[in-house]
Amino acid sequence: MNRLIVLGCHSPSPGPGGATPGYLLQVKEKNYLIDCGSGVLAQLAKYIPLAKLDGVFLSHLHSDHFSDFLTLQYGIWLSLHLKERTNSVPVYSPNRPIDRFKMLPYKEAFEVLEISEGLEVTLAENASIRFYQTEHAIPCYAMRIQVGSTTILYGADSGPNTNWSKMERNPNLAILESTFPISMEPKEPTGHLSSRQAGQVAKQMQAKELWLTHLYPAINPELLVKEAKASYQGKIQAAYSGLSFEFN
Repeated sequence: MNRLIVLGCHSPSPGPGGATPGYLLQVKEKNYLIDCGSGVLAQLAKYIPLAKLDGVFLSHLHSDHFSDFLTLQYGIWLSLHLKERTNSVPVYSPNRPIDRFKMLPYKEAFEVLEISEGLEVTLAENASIRFYQTEHAIPCYAMRIQVGSTTILYGADSGPNTNWSKMERNPNLAILESTFPISMEPKEPTGHLSSRQAGQVAKQMQAKELWLTHLYPAINPELLVKEAKASYQGKIQAAYSGLSFEFN
């Protein structure tokens, strides 16, 4: 059984017991970390030791999506030093901002690789991740996760002017940010979606299920779900640490 587990879904900082964005993708006995925000490593430790981590994918280099990576560096290096693992971890990331991109390598712990529009990375047989650039303040990439006949679309940080039409239609699951309730929706695009806009995007791509993520801890997530339902009539829920999507 394959699964995607929410490790963190808050932003810009974790709520009590939570974490900012991070997801564990388990495919064909391999373990991949998608984003690595504040608090994500403590959540990851509930499921796997770092010696079992097979790769990291960073959608972009804003701190709420990669701050725990700076601690992961030490953990992977020590795991190598103690011979708990024998290989470095491939890390895929945008190459800008350049000062943050240069922070990613650490001794022999990682192989750092650049993300680009349309790049497709093979995870295992019949399993891959493809990247699509979104509208955001810095280079940021949505990820289409394809495992056999199952498609998961992780929207990362994405403004309303993101070109969703180039991405996969009819995903089994869409994970879209819901940074703002309707009452706080900016008049001009800011590189983030509101609850209303997340519902509209899910409807546009005809997603079978929608998870709202990138949630401000002080806002009631059920309000965001209610607002998204005005546009999207499919199965919908707010993400939380430990939420799991299982598939064959």
